[in-house]
Amino acid sequence: MPDSLTSPVTSPIADWRRRKRHGALWLWTSGLAVLAACLLDISQGSGELPLARLLPALWQSEANDPLAHAILWQLRLPIALMAVTVGASLAMAGAQMQTLLHNPLADPFTLGVSAAASVGAGLGLILHLDLVQLVLPSWQSLAGAGLGVTLNAFLFALGTSLVLWSAQRLPGVGVQTLVLLGIALMFFFNALLGVLQFVASPEALQQLIFWSMGSLERSSWSRLAVLSLVIALCAVVFHRRRSELTALSLGEAQARALGVDVRRLRLSGLMCTALLTATAVSFVGSVGFIGLVAPHIARLLVGEQQQRLLPLSALIGALLLSLTSILSRSLIPGVLLPLGMITALIGLPFFVSLTLKRRGHDG
Repeated sequence: MPDSLTSPVTSPIADWRRRKRHGALWLWTSGLAVLAACLLDISQGSGELPLARLLPALWQSEANDPLAHAILWQLRLPIALMAVTVGASLAMAGAQMQTLLHNPLADPFTLGVSAAASVGAGLGLILHLDLVQLVLPSWQSLAGAGLGVTLNAFLFALGTSLVLWSAQRLPGVGVQTLVLLGIALMFFFNALLGVLQFVASPEALQQLIFWSMGSLERSSWSRLAVLSLVIALCAVVFHRRRSELTALSLGEAQARALGVDVRRLRLSGLMCTALLTATAVSFVGSVGFIGLVAPHIARLLVGEQQQRLLPLSALIGALLLSLTSILSRSLIPGVLLPLGMITALIGLPFFVSLTLKRRGHDG
């Protein structure tokens, strides 16, 4: 009799502890995998120096081995860390878009947000148009530091996110309709990129190709610091709203019943996802499907609880893009493949399988 009385009370607690240990295990495993992939990424690249010679340059002075120090700190380490941060930012953006729009097929690439950010960045690079400076002429000093391109990308990404947010509020707009709208927006912005490509000078055309295909070769410590700051700020916002986001993942009606201001939550969340996407795209170009694949893998491992889902999504996204960076230099010896090409080859079959699975559920 005592066992039967205490079992209903202790069982949920034991289950919660089990899930907590399970989530912590996956977080530690993913973190170690990211570290291993980052080290493997550092071992490849220009200079043909082995990892055993490069690693001591992390803590030794430049005088001990000037060549290893220069290659590690100026070339390989910024690229490896940029792959980690970009993958994490895109995965965080994808995880929150799927939650905020209640759409398992949502991510910055498939819904056109990444393409919109590329157009915003392209306007700054090709036409030297600074949208913020048009409203605030005193912005010239900051725009000269390179922030104008990033803010152009942010405004375009935010505008596209707000269009998607407004469309999903219309009656009769379901998951498939929203995906079709996102694909239409992606083609529209890709057409605008084509127009910019047509009018661009030969020098600017090379930069535009960079945006359309994705590359880590222009990574720098300053860009890495900016993106890391954006990730930290957005992570704080998402962490503070984690309970509301978890409630929203159960459905809008359930979230409202629990007292969640869904409209305000979606607006602030979409601003953060737009900032994450725009910053990543303005630094490395358009990289697709990371924001789609990583959250789904994390959701299969730890469920919808935001306190575990978001950090695990970020780690898996960092791992996927770090592995993509390695593949881009190793698939064809002597040839550096674009990141977007590899992620599309990997992510497109995943997207098709999700679409067919969703269609089966809707049917």
